[in-house]
Amino acid sequence: MEDVRKIVVVVEDVDAARTALQWALHNLLRHGDLITLLHVFSPAKSRSKKKIRLLRLQGYQLALSFKDICHNNFFNTNIEIIVAEGDAHGGRIVALVREIDASMLVVGLHEHSFLYRLALTHDNIADSFSCKVLAIKPPITSSLRSRSCSSATMLTTQGSSTNMDFSLIEIARLEIPEIPPPKIPYRICPSPYAIIWRSKKSRRKGIDEITLLIYNLYFHEMFQCHGRRW
Repeated sequence: MEDVRKIVVVVEDVDAARTALQWALHNLLRHGDLITLLHVFSPAKSRSKKKIRLLRLQGYQLALSFKDICHNNFFNTNIEIIVAEGDAHGGRIVALVREIDASMLVVGLHEHSFLYRLALTHDNIADSFSCKVLAIKPPITSSLRSRSCSSATMLTTQGSSTNMDFSLIEIARLEIPEIPPPKIPYRICPSPYAIIWRSKKSRRKGIDEITLLIYNLYFHEMFQCHGRRW
């Protein structure tokens, strides 16, 4: 019996996070696996207990919407929800993933993802989480393409020595190239004379049969007309 894998999916209110969850359900989930929906909200500036409770409630409601995505795809999925307060740089997420002893972490990659900020402060992201990290990148729309390119350029310049050691999976539309139909080679007869010879022979055979039939009819008429003189 295989060990139960713990798959942690980071819950964020962005389409990239929802896409990452759906990708994990269809490509990673096995029978008996446990999916942990992890949401970490930034601390409130006022530090009031009422504000913190509101942020926690909003995070839990967001996690419930992710749970609905799981049940819509696979009804009997084992799911747990964790909502915690943390920082925007991903340090709290790292600590919780290590505490859960996750088998892998699935993150929806977007231009404000905490993975970028975490990469600037850690030499190796995978070692920080002590598990496999899968960053799922959804298709980029034309309106966001220019902003994403400039953001990626800035990140590369600032952290050129940073080791971005995680698996990047980019989802894109599959385009099948046009395949020309196979060329059928022209078949050349190895011996054209054989065909000509057979054609002449078959034609000659037909002529001989017709001639013999005419001769038989002719002698038959002659025999009937002249009787015994033949």
